[in-house]
Amino acid sequence: MNFLKTPLALLCVLFLFTSVDTALAQVYSDLSKEKSEDMDYPYLLPIWGQKVKEKGFDLPYSAGIGVNYLWQESDIIISNVSIGFNGGPLYNVDELIRFNSTSAESWGINIRPDVWILPFLNVYGIFARAESTTAVDVGIYLPRIGGEEELFSIQTSPEFSSETAGFGLTPTIGVWGGWIAFDMNFTWTDVDKQEKPVFAFIFDPRIGKTFKLGRKKDRNISVWVGGFRVKVNRDTKGSLPIGDILPTEEWETRIAQGQVKVGEAQTELDQWWESLNPVEQANPVNRLRREANQRKINFAATVLNSAEDAVSNAENATLDYTLDKEQAKLWSMTVGSQFQLNKSWMIRAEYGFSSGRQQILAGLQYRFGL
Repeated sequence: MNFLKTPLALLCVLFLFTSVDTALAQVYSDLSKEKSEDMDYPYLLPIWGQKVKEKGFDLPYSAGIGVNYLWQESDIIISNVSIGFNGGPLYNVDELIRFNSTSAESWGINIRPDVWILPFLNVYGIFARAESTTAVDVGIYLPRIGGEEELFSIQTSPEFSSETAGFGLTPTIGVWGGWIAFDMNFTWTDVDKQEKPVFAFIFDPRIGKTFKLGRKKDRNISVWVGGFRVKVNRDTKGSLPIGDILPTEEWETRIAQGQVKVGEAQTELDQWWESLNPVEQANPVNRLRREANQRKINFAATVLNSAEDAVSNAENATLDYTLDKEQAKLWSMTVGSQFQLNKSWMIRAEYGFSSGRQQILAGLQYRFGL
């Protein structure tokens, strides 16, 4: 089941690198208590910057670039898993596998250039690279009379790298002495062994307030709370060289063990059926039980035989897969703060949390006029 390593950790990367990264101390324009004597606005952006300046608003610098380090851990739900070999038919194996637990951990760097198009609208780009690891505990089960038998289980923690690119926009408004921001972004994440990049949409509403510090006009600290919701394309499709998953010898051993277990289950089912008298065999409950177990046994034998044929050509064989994935909790809470040294430099920290997810961000941003 190591074929799951790419899509499982991929989902974690999507959650990690699509969180909002605009400088939240700069998401609204501050109406100064005293109008500046200089009402000239020397920059091209934002549009209407001169008019806003004339009304007494202290605008942030119109462009910036942020660099952030992020760490995050998420619980993941996997379903609708199908596998196949060498471009052949895919078999849905949901009846044979059980995910005891699946979690992903990622860490990496996020770079975001941004610009204020309008005094209330910031747009930005997203460029990120992540290193990830997944902890997968999965069991393979076969029906037996009286219950199920675990053929074998796999615990693995594979690692991989990925790249993310995208764009976003943040409408903002100042209210009651604070501000509200509605961050939205669109990203595509590319991972080896995937047929195409995976698309994600993030909605990240926040409310906060900025407090002046000392006598320096541009020095302040911001605090905020908010939510975080991600929508990711659920379906994942890809292909892996079969030798990258398990060594040939281990494939052969596990397939042989599975075929022995399938034979034992078939013998047990036949003996149970033959032990029933004609009246018991005519009972719809017993007939349905036999048919259901026989179908699962036949299916397990088919998948194992396909795997055996593929392993015999291990040098060029591939394991093909499709699956659906999602995070255990769609929403999480965020709390954060940003210290603005001056209008050019800001330092930021943020913590996101829910019962199935944690995230930590630390970043530095530089702003300039454009």
